[in-house]
This record gives sequence, structure tokens and C-alpha cells, in this order.
Amino acid sequence: MTHHTSDSHADLTFLTIETPTLGDRDYLVHDGEVAFVVDPQRDIDRVLDLLDEHQVRLTHVAETHLHNDFVTGGYALAEHTGATYLVNGEDDVSFSRTPVADGDVIEVGERMRLTALATPGHTFTHLSYALTDAATGKQVAVFTGGSLLFGATGRPDLLGAEHTHDLVHHQHASAHKLAELLPDDAEVLPTHGFGSFCSASQSDATSSTIGQEKESNPVLTQDEQTYVDELLAGLGPYPAYYAHMGPANAAGPSAPDLSPPAKADAVELRRRIEAGEWVVDLRTRTAFAAGHAPGTLNFGLDGAFVTYLGWLIPWGTPVTLLGESADDVAEAQRELVRIGIERPAAHATGGPEQWSEGELSSFPTATFADLAQVRHHRDVVVLDVRRADEHDKARIDGAVNVPIHELPQRLDDVPAGEVWVHCAGGYRASVAASFLSAAGRNLVAVDDSFDNAEKVGLHLVGPEA
Repeated sequence: MTHHTSDSHADLTFLTIETPTLGDRDYLVHDGEVAFVVDPQRDIDRVLDLLDEHQVRLTHVAETHLHNDFVTGGYALAEHTGATYLVNGEDDVSFSRTPVADGDVIEVGERMRLTALATPGHTFTHLSYALTDAATGKQVAVFTGGSLLFGATGRPDLLGAEHTHDLVHHQHASAHKLAELLPDDAEVLPTHGFGSFCSASQSDATSSTIGQEKESNPVLTQDEQTYVDELLAGLGPYPAYYAHMGPANAAGPSAPDLSPPAKADAVELRRRIEAGEWVVDLRTRTAFAAGHAPGTLNFGLDGAFVTYLGWLIPWGTPVTLLGESADDVAEAQRELVRIGIERPAAHATGGPEQWSEGELSSFPTATFADLAQVRHHRDVVVLDVRRADEHDKARIDGAVNVPIHELPQRLDDVPAGEVWVHCAGGYRASVAASFLSAAGRNLVAVDDSFDNAEKVGLHLVGPEA
């Protein structure tokens, strides 16, 4: 799914390429002749299509940092187009690039001037790029990567706990540096936020300026210690696949192969499941609950598919994709290459009747009202698969908490008996239900908003109950 929006600043065109599933944005800016791109995702065909559509030539690709949450398309895009690849000279990478440092000015065509600004905090070598329009001398925008986000800042804890203290203080200083250097009407164009686990907190804003951030962003309104304390207190866990992104990006990732993988029949699918491989059903949780090939796992394309698949999978496990259509399989494949899961082992299309040799598995779905009713009549296990920080704030009295990202390793921690599994909205519960179903458990998946739990008379405990 690609949404791109364009804004014009008197002949400079700003195109935003959204990757909502990862909570990321990359940017293509052109003057009608030449263009630069900031922080491109791995599937570079989206950028190439825009260059064609606008009939402009790409001369520069700029990275704000070695990303922790996705595999970059920057190296492949520069290779493909011959563009200059701008990467911080202090980053330890194994490919050739044009090294940039704090204060360097890069000329992009006649009109555009990018100034690299050291903004450590999300990483030690993070750069932001301020864009000056040479025709007017005006600083029109700043590409802030994972540094200054809308109403927030990037996470300071992704390089390891031993660096968090230094990085969070750097992040505070970096935000103030940008606020002092840039005019209030300069547009702020971050890569992260928008629902990314790379953001320390979330905002609903879709655009902002330096002036707006000065008024609303805690990093610019609070004193340093308050900002540090509140940000650190709010940090929850982040996806396990992040550990693999930095090394992949330092190696210079190639362009992805998005051609369809081999087709598998029901016999091969069963063999793969028995070998411990992952056979992933991409259909909605409703369809999966109603009937699925035994042993398949449900990561619906309609939710945070790649975030949770990447978080839960033992890295390197072969993945086979099951989709209702070839388009669904292609969409999943595109999502997977963005986090460095290169080639699915196989795929199949159609439905579970084609994917299974025998009986289908199924399980009921229910609401929190149903759970309240059932608890009057019999004891059931209530399994909460939200993160520990969510569970601690407000939870159903007596619920067992096994966070979704720990469940595959902790199935034995789920008490015996009939399991009613829930999360905050239904998506994580459906992922969890597929693991419980594959393990042969008797279960019900709660497909409901946790906001309804208290309304229907379930007793909640915790500070926010």
C-alpha cells in the first residue's frame, strides 16, 4: 500500500511515500528537472515509478541514519540510478558512499541545497537535512529522520540499554539545535512516527513546522530532566527483528526480488508445517477462525502483518504464504522484504479447502460480553496477549498475561482448560489464537475492543481500571 501526497513550494515539489504498515515515510523532492530522496524503503520500484511519472532525474539519495526498523532501499536505488549516496562518514558500513558530516552543504541541481546537521539521539550518527531554496535563500523544510517527530522524538534505546542515557540527552540537545537553527515556518518531515515502534510516543499529526513543534513537542516545552524521565518511563518493548536491521543496512542491501515464489500443494504445505516451517495464512481473522488448514498461522494482511510476523518468527525460519489472491501474496512479499525476509519458500492461493488434505480446523470468536456471560457459568482461562505495560495499567481480574511476542516460546505457560484469548482490538488475539489452535488447545478468540470489557461488567483491576 503506497499513498503519496505532494506539496509545492513555488516550483519545488515534495512527494511523500507512505509505508503505513511500518509507520514510516520517505520523501522525494524535485525542481522539475532533478530530484533527491530521503530514507527510501527497500522496495525502490515505488520511487522509480514516481521519477518516471514526474519525468525527473534522481541525483542524490540521503540517509538520515542506519535504520533499526526497516531495510533501506538507498544503496540499491543509488546503484540503479547512479545517484550520489549520502551516508554519515562516521557510520561503519561495508559499501562505498559519499560521506557527509555536520555542516556539509550538498547542491542538488540549481535550486536545492541540503545542509547536513548532526542530530544524535535516535542513533549516535543521526543526521537531519535542512533544505534551502537557492532561488529565495529560504530554509523551507528539514528532514528529521528519527530525531524530531511530530509531537515526539525517536527512541533512544534501540542501540542497547548501555547507550540509552547518553542518547536521550543527545536527543534533547538535537531538537533544541534544530529549533534554534531553523525558521518557525520550516516544514518538519520525519521518517518515523505514524505508528512506528521507532517513535518514543505517538501523535495523530500528519504535518508540522518548527514553530508548531516549539509549542507542542515535549522535547521543546519541558525542561530536560522532565523530558528524559517521562520519555524513558514510557518506553515499551520493540520488535525483535530490529536487531537484524542495522547489520543489514551497514552491508548495503541489494534490490529485492519480488517475483512470485514457487507454488505448493496441500501435501507440500503439510510437509513444511511438520518440518517446523511457518505456513502463514494472510486472510482476515474472521475467515481464519471459520476454517483453516491445521497448523497454519494467521497474520492477516489487514493488520500490522509484518511487524508481528517479524517480531515472532525465529529468524531464518522459511515462510510460505497463503493468500486468497496472487495480489495478496505479492503484497505480503513486499512487506517482508522491507524487514529483510528475502524470499518466501513457496505460496498458494485460493482457500483452506485447497491448502489442506483433510479436515479443516476452526475455533469460535466472541465478544467481551460473551466472556462476561460465560464466567457466570464456568471457569475459563482468560489469556491477555497485550504487552506487559498495557496489562499492568488495566486488566480483567484473574487474567493471565503472556505478551504476544513471547507466546510462541511460552505456550506451556498457558494454563490448562478452555482458553479465551484477547488483546486490545482483536488482531494480536487472532495471531495468538492461531498458535493455540496449532498446539491443539480448546480456545475462543475475543474479537472486540478492550474498551468494552468494563462496560459489559467484567471486573477490571489496575491503576487505569
